[in-house]
Amino acid sequence: MDITLEQPARARLITAEELEVPVPATLRYDSKDPLAVQIDFPPEVSLEGEGVTWTFARALLADGLQGPAGSGDVHIWPCGRARTVLEFHSPYGMALLQFDTAALGRFLVRTYAVVGAGCEDLGEAVDRGLNALFDGV
Repeated sequence: MDITLEQPARARLITAEELEVPVPATLRYDSKDPLAVQIDFPPEVSLEGEGVTWTFARALLADGLQGPAGSGDVHIWPCGRARTVLEFHSPYGMALLQFDTAALGRFLVRTYAVVGAGCEDLGEAVDRGLNALFDGV
């Protein structure tokens, strides 16, 4: 059975002027893609006026709650005891957001209740990925 978890989260966008702007977000986990988590941002907070979804490894989130983690497009690190920073890089620029560490931790625990760490069945995910890559060739 496929299970999708969603959890609203409040983020704070850190601007170049070091201001904190509240940003709504939704944390999402889908058992069909057991190694990944997603963060959805609504259209009103994007430059293009369209919703934005960032997908990255669930293990990266777990590691980033403990210490600096990530390379490439997503970096995560604790900021004191109560906040965690997520840094997203795209061709259009970079966004730096702070989340409540406890909320991210609760979400992560909920994902492990659906699919335990190390118990991910990758067969179906690999098949979907190969089908998408080769588009039925």
